[in-house]
Amino acid sequence: MIRLDNISKQNGHQILFIEASMGVQKGEKVGLVGPNGAGKTTLFRMITRREQPDDGLVTIDPGMTIGYFSQDVGEMSGQSAVAAVMDGVGPVSALAAEMSRLEAAMVDPDQAEDLDAVMERYGEVLERFQELDGYALEARAREVLAGLSFSQERMDGDVGLLSGGWKMRVALARILLMRPDGMLLDEPSNHLDLESLIWLEAFLKDYDGALLMTSHDRAFMNRIIGKVVEIDAGSLTTYSGDLDFYDQQRALTEQQRQAQYERQQAMLAKEIKFIEKFKARASHAAQVQSRVKKLDKIERVEAPRRRQTVQFEFQSPPRSGEDVINLRGVHKGYGAQPIYAGLDFLVRRKERWCVLGANGAGKSTLLKLVAGDTKPDQGAVSIGASVKMGYFAQHSMDLLDGEETIFESLERSFPQAGQGQLRTLAGCFGFSGDDVEKPCRVLSGGEKARLVMAKMLFDPPNLLVLDEPTNHLDMATKEMLVAALADFEGTMLFVSHDRHFLSALSNRVLELTPEGVHQYGGGYTEYVARTGQEAPGLHPGG
Repeated sequence: MIRLDNISKQNGHQILFIEASMGVQKGEKVGLVGPNGAGKTTLFRMITRREQPDDGLVTIDPGMTIGYFSQDVGEMSGQSAVAAVMDGVGPVSALAAEMSRLEAAMVDPDQAEDLDAVMERYGEVLERFQELDGYALEARAREVLAGLSFSQERMDGDVGLLSGGWKMRVALARILLMRPDGMLLDEPSNHLDLESLIWLEAFLKDYDGALLMTSHDRAFMNRIIGKVVEIDAGSLTTYSGDLDFYDQQRALTEQQRQAQYERQQAMLAKEIKFIEKFKARASHAAQVQSRVKKLDKIERVEAPRRRQTVQFEFQSPPRSGEDVINLRGVHKGYGAQPIYAGLDFLVRRKERWCVLGANGAGKSTLLKLVAGDTKPDQGAVSIGASVKMGYFAQHSMDLLDGEETIFESLERSFPQAGQGQLRTLAGCFGFSGDDVEKPCRVLSGGEKARLVMAKMLFDPPNLLVLDEPTNHLDMATKEMLVAALADFEGTMLFVSHDRHFLSALSNRVLELTPEGVHQYGGGYTEYVARTGQEAPGLHPGG
């Protein structure tokens, strides 16, 4: 269906691909992996003909339709979310828009004299709309949007008024509604809450076309794909299996290459020693010559490249009192919409609460109440003795000074720290070498999140309040963060849609549902086992 044969591609001075090949067949679900900047997005752009390879062939089966979801959603406004989603399917949406204009014209007294012409045109448009199964399409568009957590009001409201994250969902819904023969999904799991993520997972499992996707969400990717294509140093390597299998195979290949390299190095050292020892003796001249020739012909085994992973180690935070957070009789609402009515919630030292609940259930509101970003309408929120709080919110990233470099930003936060210490800190969060000289204004969302996280964890608080800390983070940074937080000695209250993060770090669950607030001892894994659902109101595979 989709084939790349011996492609080479260079961007400026950076070589992305050298004679690389891969393929995706109908029904295959393939995960594309590789470090940031390795060329994943360029590969998608070559398949969709937005870019050409410098050399080699990109072949797509004749007549094959391809839907491409990227992080760059473009401008959307002036129509409802439903209309914008149907737009991706072609003429049906234009017919629907014309029908609603004609319906308005029929009841407009100023256009009464044109009524016959309007009705005749309406009949033609309606017939064509029905031929294309327009009514069923609108129902399907609403179903997809509902799966991605849109309320009816949001579906019918102007798409131009939505935030960037919701526009991303509209762009994704467009591709899903198309059901093309092949789907290219570049980070579809960004900006989704847990419920939408689980719905999308089920949708993609049922999809019978060819799927090539990237995602920073390991659990999501693992449940969908059966094949991995790795981009590494210009080549494409295909592994049959999920990410866990790929990790095992990659480690095995690396061990074998290391052993091969060491064997060859030992042999070369022996030969060079012989040559050095006997090169001055005429009696051994022929032997020396033949060994020199042999060495020239040997194809050298390269040492496997080590993936750089730097572990971040916490300094021990100061100890807090036993009662860390206490909410008593808290009422909170926005306008006429009540969020909490008499909430009582106590967090004790070393507890790690993850907060689960559908969109609008009040997860971020709870974190804002604890952080003092918003006040309760009634009741009291108190923070215990000797508590030092670190709060990571989505807006934290907007507070960085765009003109400062990464290093200057760290230096201003920690004037007492030495240069070496700050460079090590930057390295742990993925900023190595010259990266630290980048001004904050050019950083991607992921880079900003990593910088804010580095600043928060360097001088560690004993209470971490984290609102979606893994949004924008790549897999390697997430792994590092999970490993670091697993050793954290303080208390945590967090919201996350990343199931690996939830399972690894929580030891308590606070579930917000329309029927009320439920507290569970045991972490997210126990919650799933006990309730049979991965998120409130959602059952596995449903």
